[in-house]
Amino acid sequence: QVQVVESGGGLVQAGGSLRLSCAASDSTFVINAMGWYRQAPGKQRELVAGFRSGGSTNYADSVKGRFTISRDNAKNTVYLQMNSLKPDDTGVYYCNLDGMTHYGLGPRHEYWGQGTQVTVSS
Repeated sequence: QVQVVESGGGLVQAGGSLRLSCAASDSTFVINAMGWYRQAPGKQRELVAGFRSGGSTNYADSVKGRFTISRDNAKNTVYLQMNSLKPDDTGVYYCNLDGMTHYGLGPRHEYWGQGTQVTVSS
């Protein structure tokens, strides 16, 4: 079972920045696609940013120009740089990894992280 480890959440004032990290516990896990999702209190989980299979990125309209998703293949880690944060960005951020273990030869699975809290104060 691959564990998804997230870090980087916290409390920040509006206009500030945070960087989230997401890594798979299995070093043989090859990421095919991934997404950062967030869930605000009383709202549904929504996709914030992600890498599609093939490497292209996509962003929610609400974060375009402020958030940047990137990856370090050597570390098997994906990052979400969040700048110019707004109170509406508050929520629990979840990482979803889609990929294969055994250096890409294993079966394809999706895994979710436990979530990291981001709180933006006004």
